[in-house]
Amino acid sequence: MATLTLEDGTIYYERVGDGPPLIFVHGGLMNGQAWRPQVEYFADDYEVVTFDVRGHGQTGATDADQYSIDLFTDDLEAVLSHLEIDRPILCGLSLGSMVVQSYLSRHPSRAAGAILPGALRSMPPVALPYGTKPFLSPSPALASTLSTTGPRTTFRSLLYSVRATTGDHWLSVDPDVREQALDAVGDISRAEFQKIFAALFRYEPPELVGVTTPTLVIHGASEAPPVKQQGEAIASEVEDGSRFTFANAGHLVNQDRPQAFNEATDAFLNRIGG
Repeated sequence: MATLTLEDGTIYYERVGDGPPLIFVHGGLMNGQAWRPQVEYFADDYEVVTFDVRGHGQTGATDADQYSIDLFTDDLEAVLSHLEIDRPILCGLSLGSMVVQSYLSRHPSRAAGAILPGALRSMPPVALPYGTKPFLSPSPALASTLSTTGPRTTFRSLLYSVRATTGDHWLSVDPDVREQALDAVGDISRAEFQKIFAALFRYEPPELVGVTTPTLVIHGASEAPPVKQQGEAIASEVEDGSRFTFANAGHLVNQDRPQAFNEATDAFLNRIGG
C-alpha cells in the first residue's frame, strides 16, 4: 500500500490496474480489504483505488479531535488530487455511500458515475423529531460500553439490537463475511470507534437534486427496510438514478453476492461508458 500524508494524519491507499479510475470507499468500522472481490474483478480494465478511511484499517488514528462525513469527503478529494484523478467513478458502501453523496453534492457532475451499495442517508435510518437528534445521541452510553467490553463486543451488541427488528441476516447472510466484519472492528481502538460512530450519527444528508452523475443504488433483500427506503429516495432524487435489490444478501451486499454485484456494476459502467 501507498500513503498520503496530511497535516493531521496519514491515509493508506492501494492502487492497481490501468484504465478509467474506479474508487472504492468502505463502510463504517471496516477497511479497504472489504473490496477485495471487486479489486480482483475490475483491476484488468480499470485503475482501481481503495483507501482506509480515518480511524480504520492501516490509516488508523489521526490527530483530528472529531470526525465527520465532510472530513472523510475532504480526504477522498485529497486522495483524488494526489493521484491526479479528475473524473472518478465512485463506489461507496454504507458510510462510504455517505461520503460519495457528500462528494456528489459538492460536485454534481464531476464524477463519471456513482455506485452506492448498502446506501443510506442517516443513522439511525429513521426520521427523528426535528431538533431532537443532538439530545438522543447514544455516544455517552456507547463510551461506557466501549470502556468495559471493547469495540468488537460493542459492535456485536449493536448488531443484536438491529436484528430485533430486521432479522438475523441484516448485516450479512454469510457467517464468514460477518466474522470478517467483526475482525475489522476488532482492529479499531476504542477512541477511534467512538469518533467514527459519532460521525455517522451526526451526519445530515445533503440535497442531491441537481446531481447529474449517473447513480446506481444496490441493496440486499435482507437489508433493513428503512435503509432500503432511503436508497429508493436517493435513486429518485438524482437525475439519472437506478436501483437493484439482490436476493440472498444483506447490508454487505458486495461480499454476500460478489459475482452478482460485480456483474451489475460492470453493466452499469458499460452503460455510462466506463
